[in-house]
Amino acid sequence: MVTWLTEDGLKKIQEELESRRTTVRQEIAHAIKEAKEQGDLSENAEYSAARQRQGENESRITELEILVKNARVAEKKGGSNKVQFGSCVSIRTGNNVMKFEIVGTNEVDPAKGKISDQSPMGRAFMGKEKGDNVIVETPSGKTDFEILEIE
Repeated sequence: MVTWLTEDGLKKIQEELESRRTTVRQEIAHAIKEAKEQGDLSENAEYSAARQRQGENESRITELEILVKNARVAEKKGGSNKVQFGSCVSIRTGNNVMKFEIVGTNEVDPAKGKISDQSPMGRAFMGKEKGDNVIVETPSGKTDFEILEIE
């Protein structure tokens, strides 16, 4: 299954993968070694916690490796005046102006204005142009947005 990402999104995933393969693995190995030195492993909470953390880290490494293997960087078509994957869109609803970047589901970060191309808003904005009015069905009801700018 192909996972679409922005170039920045793929870079962040690759950085996390590298960190988990090196730094995090080393930290966990050190914690396990220290816990083993305490003696009886059957009742050693530090050892059990370190082993659990090791399992979680290895699972995340596997998940990230699959993600990188199946990742495709979506290239923006230069000169397009339509909202597309990777576009930054300035919108207005009422008196509020907001800016969103359309990203893949693995890059979503609402606090940073990154919304999924698969979200109701992301789907509604795709293919629209500057000046278009878009009605989006949100959990709180229908909301009208005007597209002010596309970068």
